[in-house]
Amino acid sequence: MEYGHAAWGLRELPLEEQLKLARAMNVHLLELSIANYDRDFLQLDAGPSEIARVKELYAQYDVRTDCGCTGNDFTSESVEAVRNSLDKVRRTIDIAAAAGIRVLRIFAGFSSDSVVYGARFDRMIEALRLAADHAKGTGVRLSIETHGGVASSGEAMYYAHSVTTRCDTMQTILEALPAETVGMNFDPANLAAVGEIAPERWFPLFRNRINLVHLKDFRDVPGGLEPVACGEGRLDWKALMAELRNYDGPALIEYELPADVEDGLRRSLRFLAENE
Repeated sequence: MEYGHAAWGLRELPLEEQLKLARAMNVHLLELSIANYDRDFLQLDAGPSEIARVKELYAQYDVRTDCGCTGNDFTSESVEAVRNSLDKVRRTIDIAAAAGIRVLRIFAGFSSDSVVYGARFDRMIEALRLAADHAKGTGVRLSIETHGGVASSGEAMYYAHSVTTRCDTMQTILEALPAETVGMNFDPANLAAVGEIAPERWFPLFRNRINLVHLKDFRDVPGGLEPVACGEGRLDWKALMAELRNYDGPALIEYELPADVEDGLRRSLRFLAENE
């Protein structure tokens, strides 16, 4: 696998500063966030000149635009909200294709799995299918993240199960979608955050669909969880790294705290190098 930087923890930094960090740490993958945060360089109205500037900056710092991401939710109770989210993903696919992105991370949604059933579940699947249809022939392959619903209380965070943090529903989702255009973003820390005691067991089950991995950790604090660097939280890294030796795709370090993101990324890279 090849290490790189995920976008979320870098969200407060201008794109060129993100690229400078990647170059300083000798990584050549930086996830390009598109219309996922208000400071993202590329928003939905991005035109050819903005996209060309992104490609120019990535080339300048010897970093590849292989991986991108956006934010969406196809599990909303509102039909209109799901339709708007689909429009956003379609537009993001177009931008991603123009930027040379090969894997675009998206979401199924964040609603509790307890309310996403019947027509609401079917609506989510249909939105994902239509997004996959739009990606066909663009060179972009979607990657659905294993991500629960998130709430916060002070500095602590609380994660609840969604349809993508339940093994059976994630299997159902992927089986309904074409493998050539839709894969899975395996985020073991997100699975551990909702109570999965052995998230590494997901790797062999979904190995043929995993096209992106996120590496991070959470530790228990009063009231919930706190993001930390790789090796500093609740994951069994020995078991996880044993499984990931069978993976040869992008593995993006997602240190989630902007305040000390450079130090957190360095700590994570150091830990991973020592535990490969």
